[in-house]
Amino acid sequence: MTKNNIDSDELDSLNTLAAGLVHEIKNPLNAISINLQLLNEDLENSNIEKDSKMPRRVRLLQKEVSRLDSILSDFLRFAKRHELHLESCDINEVIDSVLDFISPEAMQNSIRILKSYDTKLPKCNLDSNVMKQALLNVILNAQQAMPDGGELIVRTYGNSENIFIDITDTGVGIHRDKIDKIFQVYYSTKKNGTGLGLPAAKRIIEENKGTISIRSEDGKGSSFLIKLPVNSKHHEE
Repeated sequence: MTKNNIDSDELDSLNTLAAGLVHEIKNPLNAISINLQLLNEDLENSNIEKDSKMPRRVRLLQKEVSRLDSILSDFLRFAKRHELHLESCDINEVIDSVLDFISPEAMQNSIRILKSYDTKLPKCNLDSNVMKQALLNVILNAQQAMPDGGELIVRTYGNSENIFIDITDTGVGIHRDKIDKIFQVYYSTKKNGTGLGLPAAKRIIEENKGTISIRSEDGKGSSFLIKLPVNSKHHEE
């Protein structure tokens, strides 16, 4: 057994232990959430004064429990090793399904989605389900960078060897000192960010033999460039 195999086996064991631990935490967390909801309903039906601190404290606890549950769910998605189910995909259709999913929320946040697809792109071999998750993570990051609205521009182009997806926002941008850290686990520029969305996207894209890079200007927006091979050969190294 090679060192790479040992490392892979150890990583699998750590992922299994981590997933088990997360589930053990989520179970009592769900019970806490349910009981907080019941307590909140009891308070609403009681004669407690409206300006009482008690209902506000319960709502604060509910918010924190929800945040912890979200962090744990993000961690589970990140820790999971994906068994790829490859298929020949039209990348424009894959992107469209993600944009259709997020468009209602984008409209509510005054974000205009602009698309420019190369309709003559060759198909590529990838796992469309996990790729949708990666694209969703990148697009949500772009959306969160535009709290006051803006434009989300998604463009595809390519050649006989590679397909490129350019996802650009007109948001707050990222300071040059922070760009190198953007794909680091648990690093986040957002107040309530988990720091797992972009690292998970990078991991999924690389599992599909692609790459992701970022260009950004502080105060003017960011652009993520995803490169995917057209006829990639996935195999165990």
